[in-house]
Amino acid sequence: MPNSNQSYVTKEGLEKLKLELKELKTGKRKEIASRIQEAKELGDLSENAEYAEAKTEQAFVEGRIIEIENLLKNATIISDETGKEIVQVGSTVIFQGPEGEKKYTIVGSNEANPSKGLISNESPLGQAFLGSKVGSKVEVRLPRGVVHYTVKSIE
Repeated sequence: MPNSNQSYVTKEGLEKLKLELKELKTGKRKEIASRIQEAKELGDLSENAEYAEAKTEQAFVEGRIIEIENLLKNATIISDETGKEIVQVGSTVIFQGPEGEKKYTIVGSNEANPSKGLISNESPLGQAFLGSKVGSKVEVRLPRGVVHYTVKSIE
């Protein structure tokens, strides 16, 4: 049974997550702890905006640390050697659609950035392409209706 928490990342994406985690744990935690200590020294915590702000940021940072640790624990590295026969996570797909020819690389949701040509394997378009072959016609249900695409090539 597949792991529903599984996340796909490139080697570069994995390194970025590791660096972010290290920075949050070593730098950001210390910075926030100092800010909380300074705010405590100002006196009454019930009306201390600096204290409330630092505690809010601390909660955000701790949440992000947990999120990154879970991503790393469940990460599947996207191979640089994806096949050219069937679209899979890591494949770059060139396809024809109503807006003309487009090119996207299918990545994990963590690294998705459509403006840079990276779409999530969980997006409607990414899901539609997974498992298709060159020449396949795929149908994508979008909020604006059903759109048809043809896979031109897989890189």
